[in-house]
Amino acid sequence: MSGKKFQLRVITPIETKVDKQVEMVILRCVDGDWGVLADHDTRSGVLDFGAIRIIDEGIERRLAAYGGIVEVKNNILTILTHEVHWPEDINRERAKADRDYAEQHLREKLEDIEEQKLSVTLRRALVQIEVSAYPMVGK
Repeated sequence: MSGKKFQLRVITPIETKVDKQVEMVILRCVDGDWGVLADHDTRSGVLDFGAIRIIDEGIERRLAAYGGIVEVKNNILTILTHEVHWPEDINRERAKADRDYAEQHLREKLEDIEEQKLSVTLRRALVQIEVSAYPMVGK
């Protein structure tokens, strides 16, 4: 791609996970998928569960994200989130076990709060399984 770049910042309460110049970011927001390039219009939104795809110089990295707030302004994409994981930080077997547990128990008649907790567990596990399958793509 080797095009114009913009600043990407992914910030959690504990650390700044990413703070670098990139060419493109694709992420899932509650109003649909966003693709961000340099000189993007100012925009803000709510980050959904999903992969954050970071593309720079022919290499794609993915982060597992579980919600947050997104803002694009003045060639800076800022993502504020409680937690994100690189593929190498994900325990894929644990994520599969969590998925299986949630799917099994969601078939039962549950209290609303228990059903909501299991739904979040399932969504989180599915994102982790997806992201952990793509440690690095490119060159």
